[in-house]
Amino acid sequence: MRIARFSAGDDVGFGLVDTDDEGNQFVTRMKSHPLVGPIQLTGERTKLEDVRLLSPILPTKIVCIGKNYADHIAEMGGSAEDERDPKEPVVFLKPSTAVVGPNDPVFHPKLSSRVDYEGELAVIIGRLCREVPAERAKDVIFGYTIGNDVTARDLQQADHQWTRAKGFDSFCPLGPWIETGLSVEEASQLRITTTVDGEVRQDGNTGQMIHSIPEIISYVSSFMTLLPGDVILTGTPAGVGPVRVGQRMTVAIDRIGELSNPVVARD
Repeated sequence: MRIARFSAGDDVGFGLVDTDDEGNQFVTRMKSHPLVGPIQLTGERTKLEDVRLLSPILPTKIVCIGKNYADHIAEMGGSAEDERDPKEPVVFLKPSTAVVGPNDPVFHPKLSSRVDYEGELAVIIGRLCREVPAERAKDVIFGYTIGNDVTARDLQQADHQWTRAKGFDSFCPLGPWIETGLSVEEASQLRITTTVDGEVRQDGNTGQMIHSIPEIISYVSSFMTLLPGDVILTGTPAGVGPVRVGQRMTVAIDRIGELSNPVVARD
């Protein structure tokens, strides 16, 4: 299933996205939040083009994994030892206020002279959990979406830690919906690309991750409780780079969809 969060006028809700035989996409409204009880539909069906897609979830926290692709470690100047033997996942957090949805603007802050895209697979947690064994990680996954770990690279380098550089409002686009029909094995072999104004900048595969999805969930849940709707960003492949005001970033992941956002100046 593809579960979207959307607005139609002033009304915000969740719905199932489907495609008819002619290729037209529709969203059928759900009666309640998808993480609360069984999924039930109202029968109200609207063309997808007639609604505004929002971030598919509003998480209490976004847990991010850094340095999870060897080619990205290399391009950022990491050592050969780091590339061969990363001992543990690198974990940081983004605030919930960083979340925006498909086609929402990403604001280029005045404080930064360089803002980078980082296309990533995002895991949506489906139940309260802690200390999850890797072999049971699949039991706590609700689905997957696309994320963009937008980063003020100059501030990251200046601060020697990542909170400010990755925590600006609008620096965590998510969407376009949650795909619940992928197994962990399938989600671990997906092509991921990022384009800027149509030019391919990143072209990787989730199979290149150093730490797997189950390993990440087990590691993170060993020291923090994960809540339903929490998001884990699983890292970015090589090819990260800057975007300017007026450009558009689009992250695409096979079998999930596309997440596209324009970069605008912060007034």
